Amino acid sequence: MPLRILGIETSCDETAAAVVEDGRRTLSSVISSQAELHSAHGGVVPEVASRQHVRDLVPVLDQAMSACGMSLEEVDAVAVTYGPGLAGSLITGLNAAKAIAYSLGVPLIGVNHLEGHIYASWLTQTNPEEDPGFPLACLVASGGHTDLLLMEGHGNYKLVGQTRDDAAGEAFDKAARILGLGFPGGPEIQRVSEGSTGEVKLPRAWMKDTLDFSFSGLKTALLHLAQDRDIYPSPSPEIDEEQLAALVRELAAGFQESVVDVVSAKLVEMAAKYRVKGLVLGGGVTANARLREEITRRSPLPVIVPPPVLCTDNGAMIAACGYFQFQRGEEWPMELDINPGLPLG
Repeated sequence: MPLRILGIETSCDETAAAVVEDGRRTLSSVISSQAELHSAHGGVVPEVASRQHVRDLVPVLDQAMSACGMSLEEVDAVAVTYGPGLAGSLITGLNAAKAIAYSLGVPLIGVNHLEGHIYASWLTQTNPEEDPGFPLACLVASGGHTDLLLMEGHGNYKLVGQTRDDAAGEAFDKAARILGLGFPGGPEIQRVSEGSTGEVKLPRAWMKDTLDFSFSGLKTALLHLAQDRDIYPSPSPEIDEEQLAALVRELAAGFQESVVDVVSAKLVEMAAKYRVKGLVLGGGVTANARLREEITRRSPLPVIVPPPVLCTDNGAMIAACGYFQFQRGEEWPMELDINPGLPLG
C-alpha cells in the first residue's frame, strides 16, 4: 500500500501544504507566498508573517487536499517543520499539524527544515540514493543558512562548512536594498544582472583552509561602491535613469558573480575532499540560474537540483523528508515543541 504523507511548512513567510506518496510522488502542493506583503519593509517582519500564516493555513490545507482528490482522513501521517525558523511562524504550522494528527489518530513527524530542502531532490525524476548513490555533497543555501553537509545515508549528516556571518540569501536581500531593488533580493539581483558587461569585480572571501563562508565583507564592498558612484543612500539627481540602470546592473552582476564563484568553488572542493558520488542543491538561493549553471559546469560529478519552485520553501519537501523518517520508525510525541535554532549535522 502506498504511504501518503501530508506536509506542512510555515518556517518563514510561505504557508505551504502538500501530499506526497512514498516520498517521491507529489500528489498536490500549494504555496501561499507573503513576498508582496513584506516587500514594503525590505524583509520579513516576524509578527506580520505569523498573523498571515494564521489567515492562510486552513485555505492552503483545503486547496492541497482538494487538488489531490483526497480527504484528510486518507493521509497516513502528518509531517511538519518544527525548526529552524521564525518562532511565531513555526508555532502556527506545528499546532495545526498536532491537531490534525491527533484528531485522525495518525503519527506526527517533526521535520528539520534544512533536511527538508535536501529531500526536495527526491521529488525530481532522479532518485539520489540510487543514482548516483550515497555519499552526497549537499548545499543548503537560503535566507538564513549557507551550509555544506555530507549526507552518508538517510538521516545521517555531517556539517562540514557554514557561513560565519550573513547567509547567502540574507546577503542578496541586503545587496538588493543597497541597490534600490525589491524583496526578495535574490530574484531581483538575478533579473537586473542580465546583459551585464562584467566590468565590476567585487572581492571574494575564500576563508582559506576551511569550507566556511563569509559574505559580510562583500556586502560592505558593494555598499562602498554604491556610495562612491552616488547611488546610495539615494541616487544623485545628476544621474539619469539610463545611467542608473546601467550602474545597478553592473553592481548587481558583480555581487552575484562573487557569491556564485565562492559557493560553487567550495561545494566542488568539498565533493572532492569527501569523495562523494554526487551533489545535491536545496534552498531558495539555489534557484539562482547562474549558481546552478556554474556548479553544473565546474562539477565532474552528477548535480541534482530541483526546479526553482522546489528550491524555495514548500510542503512537498517536508512530506518527502517525513516519509523517510516514517520508514525508519520515527514518530514524534504531541509534546513536540518548536526549535527556532535547530541545527542539522
